[in-house]
Amino acid sequence: MKVAISLPDPVFEAAERLARQLKTPRSRLYANAIAEYVGSRGSESITARLNAIYAAESSAVDQAFERAQLKTLRNETW
Repeated sequence: MKVAISLPDPVFEAAERLARQLKTPRSRLYANAIAEYVGSRGSESITARLNAIYAAESSAVDQAFERAQLKTLRNETW
């Protein structure tokens, strides 16, 4: 799909330089950048769902399990 957008001159110029460095067409550079941005924003919905789960459920570690972990870690060389 073709789209017309407006960019500030410095952003456009930086994108042009990057496209030349990567030897990739401008449209591919923009498509990749938008895809990456959209993908990274999707993690917010995952975080929101996890927050909802942990708001309703305890995330506390069983004390016996925690003691066992700490006992094991004391013997560990880092």
